Amino acid sequence: MTRLCHCVLGVVAISLLIASVSLLVTRVFQKTVDWEVQEEMVLKNGSDTLKLWEEPPPPVYMQFYMFNVTNPLEVLNGETPRVMETGPYTYREDRPKVNVHILENGTKVSFFNPRTFYFVPEMSVGDPEVDLIRTVNVPAVTAMEMATATAMRLPLEVLLLLYKEEMFSMHTVHEWLWGYEDRFLRTMHKMSPTVNPEFGFFYKMNGTDDGEYVVLSGERNYKDFTRIIEWKGKEKLDWWTTPESNMINGTDGSSFHPLIDQEETIYIFSSDFCRSLYVTYEKYVTVKGIPAYRFVPPPSFYASGKVNKDNAGFCVPAGNCLGTGILNISTCMQGAPIILSPPHFYQSDEEYIKSIEGIHPRKEDHETFLDINPTTGLLLRACKRFQINVYVRSLPDFLQTGNIRTLFFPIFYLNESVLLDDDSAGKLKVALLESSFLTSIPYIIMALGVVFGIVFVALACRPFWPKKEEGSEDERAPLIRTS
Repeated sequence: MTRLCHCVLGVVAISLLIASVSLLVTRVFQKTVDWEVQEEMVLKNGSDTLKLWEEPPPPVYMQFYMFNVTNPLEVLNGETPRVMETGPYTYREDRPKVNVHILENGTKVSFFNPRTFYFVPEMSVGDPEVDLIRTVNVPAVTAMEMATATAMRLPLEVLLLLYKEEMFSMHTVHEWLWGYEDRFLRTMHKMSPTVNPEFGFFYKMNGTDDGEYVVLSGERNYKDFTRIIEWKGKEKLDWWTTPESNMINGTDGSSFHPLIDQEETIYIFSSDFCRSLYVTYEKYVTVKGIPAYRFVPPPSFYASGKVNKDNAGFCVPAGNCLGTGILNISTCMQGAPIILSPPHFYQSDEEYIKSIEGIHPRKEDHETFLDINPTTGLLLRACKRFQINVYVRSLPDFLQTGNIRTLFFPIFYLNESVLLDDDSAGKLKVALLESSFLTSIPYIIMALGVVFGIVFVALACRPFWPKKEEGSEDERAPLIRTS
């Protein structure tokens, strides 16, 4: 009977080991989890996924850091500009998806994404309606750039002198961001109704949307989850000089497909950038105890079109390529000489950093990154950071420009950030724990097989262990005899 039990124990151990190896090789439980995730991450009526996508729970914050010019007169005389960073001025950003419609048998979804901003005093350094910032007079500079060497040069110069417009102007943070009525622009509006009488970098962008999006639901292919296929009724852009640069690639950056791999290149379309972006894997991180992959824009993304030919399509006009880290978006800004860069010219050519005093790029403060849970594709933490600059130069036709150097003048940079809230993090942890337990079953079976195997070997070898000698009868007798 004992021998039979030993044999059964050995067979069980071997069977468990074979079963665990088979399960690991065939990835049965991992495939089951992957299938369940793929089935869950689809935008369809009544689903939790659609509700979370329409009303994302984590708060989004938009922080503005302004550059105040401290030596305007010296700049006009050709000296290096000095700027002092002031900020943050923080706004909570609500961005629900509205007018959502499921299209074409559930394969596509259309929506609008309005953004509303609410000032958060406790997360800010001051009052944006009081704090004054001196920086480049963007309306005047834009008008001068457009009118130089044209018939409008002389009338414009008269207007600039009449209204005492200068190269630099001072307004509150609120006015620079959300708009103010400008006397010069009001007169220009009378001459040309297409000119807006008010100016602000985010003018008419509070409580409004940036156009209709059409995305794929993920019904046919999980990798197409929320991938944009149309924006404002168009399948491609028309601002850039090559078909590749005009492509609308990826999602809007608020959601991603599940089962993300470290080797993937993730694409994002941003109307703020007027183009599609891409990020690549940098490292493994955890956010509130949840595993995540960190993705960041690689150096090739910022490289000049002279160096990276894939970026040549973003040189406007064609062939006019700027340096590394700089993107001319004037074509999608009605001709205004607006230049995008990372904050403080991070990952940009050294010449841009040295051209302005007060610029100090740091990876931890100025890099854009996304922390994504690879199983679900949920965004756990992210910071989208970019800087608004204005191209300035000395224009002989206009006295206002003086002897200013040719520069990409920093106006402000923003940090749009999101962090998964505690309630959502708790729910995600539970879901991931359940899937982790399921995928761990083969290892549990293997561990049981090893334990049973060790017990079987121990019992099988027991007859061969040396027996202790019992000794003679005299040796076993008591030391003290009573008789």
